[in-house]
Amino acid sequence: MFATMSSWYASIPSPGPEWQQIPLPFWPYRITTYALIILVGIVVAAIWTSRRLTKRGGEPGVVLDIILWAVPLGIIGARLYHVITHPGDYFYPGAELWKVVAIWDGGNAIFGSLIGGAIGAWIGCRWTGIRFWSFADVLAPALLLAQAIGRLGNYFNQELFGLPTNVPWGLQIDAGNKAIPVGLPDNTLFQPLFLYEIIWNVIGIVVILWLERKFKLRWGKTFAVYLIWYGLGRSYLESIRIDPSEFSILGIQSNVWAAFLAVVLGVVLFIVQTRRHPGLEPGVYVTGREWHKPDAEVDSDDTDSDDEDEGDDAATPNEPGAAKATSSLGS
Repeated sequence: MFATMSSWYASIPSPGPEWQQIPLPFWPYRITTYALIILVGIVVAAIWTSRRLTKRGGEPGVVLDIILWAVPLGIIGARLYHVITHPGDYFYPGAELWKVVAIWDGGNAIFGSLIGGAIGAWIGCRWTGIRFWSFADVLAPALLLAQAIGRLGNYFNQELFGLPTNVPWGLQIDAGNKAIPVGLPDNTLFQPLFLYEIIWNVIGIVVILWLERKFKLRWGKTFAVYLIWYGLGRSYLESIRIDPSEFSILGIQSNVWAAFLAVVLGVVLFIVQTRRHPGLEPGVYVTGREWHKPDAEVDSDDTDSDDEDEGDDAATPNEPGAAKATSSLGS
């Protein structure tokens, strides 16, 4: 009993309901903390992605044209996936069906977001002339950062937590939380999955940037590493989640299968693109739709130093003799 109480006092407290909404000055409405954090993650990711794409020859601001497609479809995909895999939370006698679209209350699945966002990004890339895989590569580390920031929203919403635990960093959750199984003591601590994923994603950013720089990853191979890394981490986190998806195959929850699928897709993508495109990209634009940066050379490698890329054999559309694209969308 004493050990349990000691663990409770040494644990991670969860924000109360008063922290879940922020009043807007001079406005009779409030914004949910979850929505604000998600918005911050999107903005930060967009800025970093834009910087990386511009360094590789993209027109400044072109990322905005792409995310105007990717973000809305990503949000729709995230919500649809969550509702489909957790139907019991929304469809029951007396349920308020309008809550199916209440994305501000939380409940947005990352795998659905990836599917919807990928469709939106593909449309945006077609619209702007950017190679899809070039965009995916520059997005990869920024996407992990956005996901890490977004997990703070889960923390404020007291959602996405794991099984009961006695570890000192266990997470306190209000006793009335609907995800807590009936019968558990009020002072039960839970695995802080939001914190685990933040740490995993931050480490992943470092790993991806290191591999990208060391091996000059292009043609979607950086994004392939992202899929592998995130899929591996998420497969474990989903396996210890207290409110797993309601569908399972062979005793394994659908979200775990989705994580496994991300790993497989990442491995296949890396192998296929390595065989099809052993060299560097000729540029981030589809052939014939290039944007030429006026009176300046394009830095073809995503580094902070202007002289780190000397000797890099990457050709760009601005350079004489630049190689032509092998596919209209970068394959």
